[in-house]
Amino acid sequence: MFKILTLDDNATWDRIVLSFSKHDVYYLSGYVKAFQIHGDGEPQLLFYEKDGLKAIYVYMKRKTAIEGVYDSITPYGYGGVLFEGDVSPEKLHVFWKAYVKKMQELNIIDNFVRYHPVLANAIPMKEISTAIDLGKTIALDLSSPDVIWENIVRQNRNKVRKAEKNGITIYHAHDYNLFKDFIRIYNATMDKNNADEYYYFEEEFYKSIHEDLSDHYEMFYAVYEGQIIAISIILFANQQMHYHLSGSMIEYRNLAPSNLLLYKAALWGCEQGFKTFHLGGGVGSDEDDLYKFKAAFNRRSDYQFSIAKQIFDQELYDELVKERALRDPKFNKDSDFFPLYRN
Repeated sequence: MFKILTLDDNATWDRIVLSFSKHDVYYLSGYVKAFQIHGDGEPQLLFYEKDGLKAIYVYMKRKTAIEGVYDSITPYGYGGVLFEGDVSPEKLHVFWKAYVKKMQELNIIDNFVRYHPVLANAIPMKEISTAIDLGKTIALDLSSPDVIWENIVRQNRNKVRKAEKNGITIYHAHDYNLFKDFIRIYNATMDKNNADEYYYFEEEFYKSIHEDLSDHYEMFYAVYEGQIIAISIILFANQQMHYHLSGSMIEYRNLAPSNLLLYKAALWGCEQGFKTFHLGGGVGSDEDDLYKFKAAFNRRSDYQFSIAKQIFDQELYDELVKERALRDPKFNKDSDFFPLYRN
């Protein structure tokens, strides 16, 4: 019924993932390897198969303050359980009961899920558990160059034209040497945004992207007067592109290099036969400046971002919350953060 795989058997892991018609890059072993290096936990793939229903779920297994007790979280980005086959309510309920039992057997007491907006895999999960709808995310329809252009809002089209008129040129390549420029520009961008320490990655993280996701990434970068002023890591798999990580030099943002970069990346994706280019949403699912920047690339985008907060052992969960409260006098027990003891 269940198989639990680790990166020690990455070949079987990927073979199972690729057998799902709607798989995406976030489910591949090469994607989660970088986040294991980053310290996010131990990646595991749960594979379920019974009575015509198949399911996969990729999660990061994390140690807690109690020895031998773990929690789990969707890897950075998007994921959640992906079903294939007979998704009737009856079969889904059988899966859910078995899934909860398996998590308990693995001593995983809770799980935080970020569902995949484009795959809309929160919808079947709502039949059997609770999923919380948050904000919207933006994805471009890559049906044709005309569709891409028509969906861009007028003000953003003007910025794309402005960038070209100002002499910005967009290039793309699959070259590890570009990561040096990426790290420099990306880290400066994080500094400007006062980003949390989590969003700074070591060189080994980027090396893993280059080696373990070799067939699933492309670097796009904007050049102005001989220097790179904006750069992005674009991921892709199974006809889907993703705006993964990016940075731009603040002193050149008035030239709109990122606007032109994303437009050219979308055209490239169209040429490659990809169907969607997912840009994501705002910070914390808010319709902030980042969201508005992305929304300007598709006036018709309407993808729902949903999460889930799953508790498999309430007693141990409460014990960890109590332990955290005793240890930290500033602990906010009324926070919405999940799991609460990691707030």
